[in-house]
Amino acid sequence: MRAPWPFGHLGLKALSVAFAVLLWLFVSGDETVERGLRVPLEFQQFPEGIEMTGEPPSLVDVRIRGASAALSRLGPGDVVAQLDLKAARPGRRLYQVSPEQVRVPFGIQVVQVTPSTVALGFETTISKQVPVVPSLDGDPSPGYVVGSIKVDPAVVEVVGPQSSVARVTEAVTEPISVGGARSTVLDAVTIGFVDSAVRLKVPGRAQVRIEVIPGPVERTVRLRPVHLLNLGSNLVARATPTAVDVVLRGTRDGVNGASPEDVSASVDLSGLGAGDYTLPVRVDSPQRAGVARILPATIQVNISSGKD
Repeated sequence: MRAPWPFGHLGLKALSVAFAVLLWLFVSGDETVERGLRVPLEFQQFPEGIEMTGEPPSLVDVRIRGASAALSRLGPGDVVAQLDLKAARPGRRLYQVSPEQVRVPFGIQVVQVTPSTVALGFETTISKQVPVVPSLDGDPSPGYVVGSIKVDPAVVEVVGPQSSVARVTEAVTEPISVGGARSTVLDAVTIGFVDSAVRLKVPGRAQVRIEVIPGPVERTVRLRPVHLLNLGSNLVARATPTAVDVVLRGTRDGVNGASPEDVSASVDLSGLGAGDYTLPVRVDSPQRAGVARILPATIQVNISSGKD
């Protein structure tokens, strides 16, 4: 038998060798590296009727190993740690977080997970009805007070862990401004809870109607001098009467806390020349009380030339 000729198909053999060399260069050039990542911790198969308590960890640290090119292509969500909670029951539980519980793309190995165990607390889910209490911001105009408040819905159902729901006595709303109000305030506001561990069974908003009414208490501050303001040059003014009585209105504390010096009466003479005028009296009221009436509401002012 004749021995095979070693130089047969020389072109194909040379091409095969070239491909082998290129493949070796490609593989050997992509070195294996390790990298540390902080990745999301997902909770799967959460059972019905169970609530997680406290602040469970949302991230864990993992070390992964693989080709440099493969690791550089990783994007958000490519590496995720997963815990199966289908067997969860009320109480404090420890869960292992092993490399096998980390989802990674093909060709990448998980070397380590930190922490390797996670402590989670669970409670039974309960619900109950609680009233909705609007939160008010500011104060009505001086002399006015907040009257009746109506909320629709008046009660809502709160849901959450047993211990947290037991502490809830009311649902609150976002602040409703009554600052400077003199009439009824209507608003639609979000309902919520101070404790973030609980929630509304049916999320929604409340329609709130707040009556703003005149204060129930009045008090008369007598004989407050009337100041004549902005009198033109070379003019003289005389007022009749020279003092007025001012009736304050508001809450008992606000009205009784006002001193006579807090009540200032004046008449504006801007642009007026010589002559007789009937002018309205303006009163600057105290901060916590309003002006119900001024007695008299107008006064007679005689303006004459200063040369007379």
